Amino acid sequence: MYKNIRIYIDMDNVLCNYNKAYDIAIKKEPKIIYPQSQYGFFLNLEPIEDATDSYRILSEDFDVWILTAPSEKNPFSYTEKRVWVEKFLGEKAVEKLIISPNKSLLIGDYLIDDLKEGRAKQNKFIGKLLHFGSKAYPDWFSILKYFNLKFQ
Repeated sequence: MYKNIRIYIDMDNVLCNYNKAYDIAIKKEPKIIYPQSQYGFFLNLEPIEDATDSYRILSEDFDVWILTAPSEKNPFSYTEKRVWVEKFLGEKAVEKLIISPNKSLLIGDYLIDDLKEGRAKQNKFIGKLLHFGSKAYPDWFSILKYFNLKFQ
């Protein structure tokens, strides 16, 4: 329907629950400085509630891509994020996975991200940033509502 409208979706804390895994890792091993540097960290993230269904719903009508930044502390993050996408979103989603430390390099209509600015330069993205987890977009229900879509 709107395949000419491009939407980029971040992974960490948008599609998958980075913060929960980080907090659990810190409780387990309080002396670890960078839990995300551990092998398997990104591979084992839980999906955010309604994220996988919302990704599929958006993909039916829009040109949806996954745009995530790699972890500077974990070279395995590239592979683990790719495997996570296939596991939870399917093989077709892997073909639409972009891992970039600089999100401003891409041009699109929308970026759904939990950060308004950061090292990945979300604030320089050319297009509209929908700040996931904010008051305006606290969850996937609000994101779908923005695009006049709903859970089926």
